[in-house]
Amino acid sequence: MKTLGIGVDIVKVSRIRSSIRNKKFITRVFGNEEILRLKKIHDKTNYLSKRFAAKEALSKALGTGFRDGLNFKDIQIVNNKQGKPKYLLSLKLKNFIKKKKKVKNFNLFLSISDEKEYSIAFAIIQTT
Repeated sequence: MKTLGIGVDIVKVSRIRSSIRNKKFITRVFGNEEILRLKKIHDKTNYLSKRFAAKEALSKALGTGFRDGLNFKDIQIVNNKQGKPKYLLSLKLKNFIKKKKKVKNFNLFLSISDEKEYSIAFAIIQTT
């Protein structure tokens, strides 16, 4: 396996708390799966700040940021049955990564953590 990109992002939770007061922020940044799960989450600010950091981390691992047709809603974070966060690989995201990294197959890895005032995420893209 070869590492194609790594990215990390840290977000101040209070920044997201302010942003989510505007409902348009949520629908502009978060995808359908994330919004559906949000309805069941008690600490919405914490949930959204970790996902925001994860989206930024992947955009940095790609080396593109949010441009060339990639937007926040294209990157969604879901949890497996054990609760581990992972990227939801839509067809658009899959094709974007293949094109930008010039590979046919890849894996995405994600680690998220938080501590009161901050959320942090680390993303890795590797060939398979």
